[in-house]
Amino acid sequence: MLIGKIARKVFGTPNDRKIKATRPLVEKINALEPEFEALDDAGLIARTESFRKRIADGESLDHILPEAFANCREGAKRALGLRAFDVQLMGGIFLHQGNISEMKTGEGKTLVATFPAYLNALTGKGVHIVTVNDYLAKRDAEWMSKVYGALGMTTGVVYPHQDEAEKRAAYACDITYATNNELGFDYLRDNMKSELGQMMQRDHFFAVVDEVDSILIDEARTPLIISGPSQDRSELYMSIDRLIPELAEDAYKIDEKTRNVTFTDDGNEALEQMLLQRGVLPEGQSLYDPESTTIVHHVNQGLRAHKLYTRDKDYIVRDGQVVLIDEFTGRMMLGRRLSEGLHQAIEAKEGCSIQPENVTLAQVTFQNYFRLYDKLGGMTGTALTEAEEFAEIYGLGVVEVPTNRPIARIDEDDKVYRTAQEKYAAIVEEIRAAHAKGTPVLVGTTSIEKSEMLSQLLTQADLPHNVLNARQHEQEAQIVADAGKLGAITIATNMAGRGTDIKLGGNLDFQIMEAIAAAPDADPEEIRQRIEAEHVSSEEAVKAAGGLFVLATERHESRRIDNQLRGRSGRQGDPGRSSFFLSLEDDLMRIFGSERLDRVLSKLGMKEGEAIIHPWVNKSLERAQAKVEGRNFDIRKQLLKFDDVMNDQRKVIFGQRREIMETEDLSEITDDMREEVIAELVDTYIPPKTYHDQWNTEGLYAACIEKLGIDVPVMAWGEEEGVDAEVIRERLEAAAEEFMTKKAEAFGPETMRQIEKQVLLQTIDGKWREHLLTLEHLRSVVGFRGYAQRDPLNEYKTEAFQLFESMLDSLREQVTEQLSRVRPMTREEQQAMMQQVADQQLQLRRQVDASVDAAEEARGAMADQPAAAPAEPVVAGFDETDPTTWGNPARNDVCPCGSGRKFKHCHGRLA
Repeated sequence: MLIGKIARKVFGTPNDRKIKATRPLVEKINALEPEFEALDDAGLIARTESFRKRIADGESLDHILPEAFANCREGAKRALGLRAFDVQLMGGIFLHQGNISEMKTGEGKTLVATFPAYLNALTGKGVHIVTVNDYLAKRDAEWMSKVYGALGMTTGVVYPHQDEAEKRAAYACDITYATNNELGFDYLRDNMKSELGQMMQRDHFFAVVDEVDSILIDEARTPLIISGPSQDRSELYMSIDRLIPELAEDAYKIDEKTRNVTFTDDGNEALEQMLLQRGVLPEGQSLYDPESTTIVHHVNQGLRAHKLYTRDKDYIVRDGQVVLIDEFTGRMMLGRRLSEGLHQAIEAKEGCSIQPENVTLAQVTFQNYFRLYDKLGGMTGTALTEAEEFAEIYGLGVVEVPTNRPIARIDEDDKVYRTAQEKYAAIVEEIRAAHAKGTPVLVGTTSIEKSEMLSQLLTQADLPHNVLNARQHEQEAQIVADAGKLGAITIATNMAGRGTDIKLGGNLDFQIMEAIAAAPDADPEEIRQRIEAEHVSSEEAVKAAGGLFVLATERHESRRIDNQLRGRSGRQGDPGRSSFFLSLEDDLMRIFGSERLDRVLSKLGMKEGEAIIHPWVNKSLERAQAKVEGRNFDIRKQLLKFDDVMNDQRKVIFGQRREIMETEDLSEITDDMREEVIAELVDTYIPPKTYHDQWNTEGLYAACIEKLGIDVPVMAWGEEEGVDAEVIRERLEAAAEEFMTKKAEAFGPETMRQIEKQVLLQTIDGKWREHLLTLEHLRSVVGFRGYAQRDPLNEYKTEAFQLFESMLDSLREQVTEQLSRVRPMTREEQQAMMQQVADQQLQLRRQVDASVDAAEEARGAMADQPAAAPAEPVVAGFDETDPTTWGNPARNDVCPCGSGRKFKHCHGRLA
């Protein structure tokens, strides 16, 4: 320990050494600034073209980096009026090197991403910039496209329900902005297409992930799944739901640490009797019989729905539907559904309409999708606490980039009260005191329920405030923008990834838009100047009152979420402070042994309303959080190990599909498949080293007709002298080849090649879907192998490999059989079949879109989605540079420019 401290003082920390290593590069970029300032606008674009040529000629990106960054800085300065700070250049360098740049809130991460994106896009392979929701993807693409445009590069944005041609064009751009969900779903959809020209994505070369901890850790717990509906089991869910409330408390055990609930032995017996009485379990069938697996599964999900999932905390009921709540951001995840029947069990519990379960058509985890990229970089304000996971899973280092100005925020020690009631009373008084001074207060809560309860307390105390949780997500940007105003009080669930800065004195752009909308007849320029002058004095007043005060009402399981909330205060050297108010009744304290602490406090004679305040308490809590983080990491790592088995197989299948689509003539592949099928048939019916009288030639004859479509005298061959299995195999191959050659002549070579391609693709897709379902079932039961002292993961790997081999065998057989059965059709039959295929493809596309739609909406936009842009401006004579030609649109009217967006999100923002 002591030696380590001395070494850090002498040599600096590893982070310090990384920062120091970039300083010569930053100095080189700064030294080039005058040279690039002297260039005209065309000169910046000409430099981009010269960089592209140098890279094409073999020069490395690292060698070009100083010049490219200097060119990009100049482009941003001209397009946006923003000159990147040295620390922003550092952040860009670390991103290019494949690291996570941890930069505090307000340090300008959106601009930082342009530097590595521009540099890597020079290769012509395309760069993806990944955001947490569609609003941010569109906002950042629109904002930063001015920079890329000034440098001669194209920018695209990908969002849900986008026209296919438009989406393909967006992916073909140099830099493409998109959400993690849309990228993952497009990858899956691409691998369900039947032609290369229909595919959207190209190279997975380089991606910059914004809010990287949210995307690669928080959201990576559940895979992206494209699914189709299965059979309806509503009655079973409702029957089981009626049983759960009748169970005695000793019938089950709840483990809050692992969020798990299990039946006791007595509970199982009582449950079996209840199921038999209700007719859910057939007479004479035990709960332990293999046939009862489905019922046991549904009962367990019903118990979890009742005992582990709480309304207004884990989900809300809206318009008769159960809508999940994102525990990290407090947003509604519209359409996101829990798997394995758990969502249906919650619907039954709440008396909602029960939607059918889905069958998986394709799936991928975020871990395995983002590991497809040759290089990955990430940005966030909070990553150091998860550095081990980033390094182990993604190979990403974490570098803490220094702030442009020193942090002036004061982080107070936690205040721990004995009861929740005492804590909330203290919180109300603290808010009252801050409000009286004019200090804006941001209050962080962990659930909707708690945010609304605190709102009631503040209302009773006559303290005006705003509430931001899943119920108010439509007004999210406005509420966050107002949170820095003098005396403002804002209660929010979780402030991760909100995308809108809390600026002291309020958000200037929002205030200007509001004033223009309120006085449509007034001169917009006069309004702007007045608001800007008022804003300066308002900002100074807030700074004098101490800046933004972040008051957290509870510790989260993850230190990262606490740090995100804390980081909303003190942006760009602003003053501010943060404080956590806790009680021994909080979930984290209660679960991790607050009873002993409660006894100690009682002996010490602690009075009501008093709080413990000591750095040791902070350290103790951080240790508890570190334990939870470690356990969650282990769970994610274990899940990933299982998914890696499927991922290896997915790569093989998707690779084969692409190879099939790229190959014009597949006859060689189908010939090889047919030969392997013949060899297997011969081995089955004429086992090696057997005599003639042991051969099953009748079975082989029937199999040849069924699998190969050929009628050959196999039984007569078996009677011939000197004929062995090898001779019969050669004769079958010759007969099958002659049969298929004649068929190809009847169809025409070109048509036959097309038939082979479609049969191969359709068969692969069908077999892969069946295989995914089988692996799901295997995964759900393989854990029980641990009771037999066998490693479930090794068992899963072994059996999954055997299942994959079996799938490939059956694939060869099915392709051969289908090709042997196709025959030339009449014109009418051809037209009918083409229509049927078109209908099937349309139905599958609708299924895929329906499955994806809701999950994409789960990251819901923070502002209204833009409509399709009209060809002409809405207002005749519209001039972008002359606001007097715009008419007098209200804030929520369609913008007169014809973009299709609301005025407040388009030219109203600039007016």
